[in-house]
Amino acid sequence: MEFVDSDKNLRSFAPLGGWGHPPLRVFGDAARARTLAPTLEWAVLPASLKLDRLRVVLVSSRNPLNIGAAARAMSNFGFSRLRVVNPYEKAFRAARSAVGAAELLASAEEYDSVADAVADCTLVVGTTAVRHRELQHPLRRLEYGGRLIRKHMSSGPVALLFGSERYGLSKDDFSYCHWLIRIPTREQHISMNLGQAVAVCLYELIRNGRAVGTGEKQALATAGDIARITPLLADVLSTSSYMLPQRAADTEQRIRRMLRRLKLSAQDVEAWLGILRHVQWRLRAGKKQAE
Repeated sequence: MEFVDSDKNLRSFAPLGGWGHPPLRVFGDAARARTLAPTLEWAVLPASLKLDRLRVVLVSSRNPLNIGAAARAMSNFGFSRLRVVNPYEKAFRAARSAVGAAELLASAEEYDSVADAVADCTLVVGTTAVRHRELQHPLRRLEYGGRLIRKHMSSGPVALLFGSERYGLSKDDFSYCHWLIRIPTREQHISMNLGQAVAVCLYELIRNGRAVGTGEKQALATAGDIARITPLLADVLSTSSYMLPQRAADTEQRIRRMLRRLKLSAQDVEAWLGILRHVQWRLRAGKKQAE
């Protein structure tokens, strides 16, 4: 994607028709671009995908074109909370004229430190190209990290940090992160332009957005619900001679741990209780016939 620094010429092939549709050519007329904006498909995104809970944080950015490109990408994908930490002031002033993102840049929040910029966030994720750096944080690929970020956005604010064009995020910046993500690129050329990196990350966040929260969510089973399964399953295992009497206590502990790892819904519990009762009845009926 080509980014713009002027309103006068055709400089961008912005996907205003939505990804997966033929791109609409956007000319310099910002007003015309805004009239096309309603064709974006954000209306079908679920309410659980709260885009305003993501804070895109640019740390020590120096190139106005990169800052403008990052803001433009945010506008493309429906994100509005831009924060900048110690930006190069001249570059930041110049970036405010970015086509299609002037309003977003005008409302950007400036901070003196990463600590202040992420203070209200319950999850802070840094981006890195890794290179030869020794990382002290869990590192996840974008596609997996994106799913975790989307999930967290349903409950609290998330900060996504991008470092300077030359050095990326520092070790001190990383110390404010819960974990890190990377965009998979070829080894021969692993670093990306700042604006491109922001665009790729934000697209990943909304790419499967319509799948988030679709359908009716089933309530997870309570501890009390799960406790109903444990003795019944233990009885079935004992009746089938799988569970030896001397190992009963240890086996029941393993059953309890296993059941909690399954993250069963309340409906799942009722289904499993029915299955186990039927198995239990068949086992006992078979024993009586054998006698």
